[in-house]
Amino acid sequence: ARTQDSLAVSGDGQGWFLLNASPEIRQQIESFPPLHPRGPRHSPIQAILLTNGDLDHCLGLFSLRESSPLVIYATERVRQGLVESNTIFRTLQRFPGQVTWRLLKLGREEELAGLDGAPSGLSVLALPVPGKLPVHLEGLMGPDPEDNVGLWIRELKSGRTAAYLTAVKSVDDSLRHALEGAACLFVDGTFWSSDELVQLGLSTKRAEDMAHLPIGGPAGSLARLSGLAVERKIYAHINNTNPILREDSPERRAVERAGWEVGVDGMEVQV
Repeated sequence: ARTQDSLAVSGDGQGWFLLNASPEIRQQIESFPPLHPRGPRHSPIQAILLTNGDLDHCLGLFSLRESSPLVIYATERVRQGLVESNTIFRTLQRFPGQVTWRLLKLGREEELAGLDGAPSGLSVLALPVPGKLPVHLEGLMGPDPEDNVGLWIRELKSGRTAAYLTAVKSVDDSLRHALEGAACLFVDGTFWSSDELVQLGLSTKRAEDMAHLPIGGPAGSLARLSGLAVERKIYAHINNTNPILREDSPERRAVERAGWEVGVDGMEVQV
């Protein structure tokens, strides 16, 4: 289990945009009244933005497969990985126009809009971040910068920005620079240590092998993002093996001393 596998954002509190669609999307919708339908076949969800094609970020799409049209923002590579040679995706092709794809071009900021094209007051900028192909596509496709992106969501009226990096296996100077000045940052907090699952006997893979930069250690995100000029810094996508989930752990104290918050399911953030 992980906390905050997907987020819901809104510029006006009326229309909502989901950042990824986790397998727990039904629970997310049920627990947050602004996402509840307001009539038959209605949904306040205007669109879903995918950061990559990992199953824990897109399986929720199939829980939205009924008769309401969907708008999905994704890079062309992520769209290809989901649609081409993927028979299960036919459940989202039951009638013409069930899914409208809006392609995210790296480095191009564009205003978000739902199915009716009405302005949302929000824009999105997708930038490549170090990651990897989804497991189900390994060996079928080569790596590409469009495989894994971070999303910068900006409120057009105020200019305030929230950055969302759900999976990232390293942080270089260019990524640090892109994050400077954000009002809020949600960043990959899956594991505390590189060998977390190995030490527990749960896997032979290290965190970086799964495209997750650990929080701790001299090369971890806590060190690499130290001194970043961001108003609120929140760890999300936290695995249940991560000791920062324990309020009395030294790891939890370390992140809080450094000015970080630990994301929890149902967390609401005003940017």
